[in-house]
Amino acid sequence: MKVMGKNESERGILYRSLVSCGISGYNQIVKGHDKGEGENLMKQYKILVIEDSQEIREGIRLLLSDESYQILEAASGEQGLELFSDEIDLVILDIMMPGISGLRTCEEIRKRSNVPILFLTALVQESDRLIGLMAGGDDYLTKPFSYAELLARVKALLRRYYVYKGKSDPQQANEAEFQALIKVGDVAINEVYGEVTVKGVKKELSHTEFLILMLLMKNPQKIFSTKNIYESVWREPYFYASNNTVMVHIRNLRRKIEDDPQNPKYIRTVWGKGYRFEANDQI
Repeated sequence: MKVMGKNESERGILYRSLVSCGISGYNQIVKGHDKGEGENLMKQYKILVIEDSQEIREGIRLLLSDESYQILEAASGEQGLELFSDEIDLVILDIMMPGISGLRTCEEIRKRSNVPILFLTALVQESDRLIGLMAGGDDYLTKPFSYAELLARVKALLRRYYVYKGKSDPQQANEAEFQALIKVGDVAINEVYGEVTVKGVKKELSHTEFLILMLLMKNPQKIFSTKNIYESVWREPYFYASNNTVMVHIRNLRRKIEDDPQNPKYIRTVWGKGYRFEANDQI
């Protein structure tokens, strides 16, 4: 059941779709949070939606507000950058917009934050989607998309971000009074504060890049296939296109932490098998 698309009346489709699949089913999803993850927990998460289509923005706002998320709306990249702050927990960003494109907007946000960014795209080619990931996006949804798809991606990105401390979890800030440091050779990770340094110099990573690096560094010399990495970090089943997604994030990660990304000394490729992080005595 698809509910989002720029050439449709999203509000009408939204309500007709909910009716067609059963309003009770929709209500059950909403009410389930009272006994599941908790409505009071999610109302503290603030999501910025940057999308030039008013109908799509309203559709997303209606759906996610029912899940107790706080929604901020921006009709352009320029407005989105003005509204963005450290209080934002997730950005939902359209790629193709007039003025500043979604890709440029993403790059500007990445200069300020490692907040999760979910791209919305009408582009169907895999290469087009990978461009978004290379610009710093963490995941994408292809239009039109369903309520279930949107909610699943939002929850997954927020869960990964806070479980691995992309920033202090508002529900667990008081518990994070210690520093968990992982150090392998010149590279160090602080799990609590989501910080990475190489030779003492702080590096700005997206939260997905942070998770991949932490996975590898916690298991130096261990070879991880792209399937291992995808299922460990994204926490969803691997499919063929996931291979390119992992490769793009590895490429971005190398560009940020390696002296020579073309000849990496930290994140090594093991041909035909996957990737590994070199231990100190091998660097």
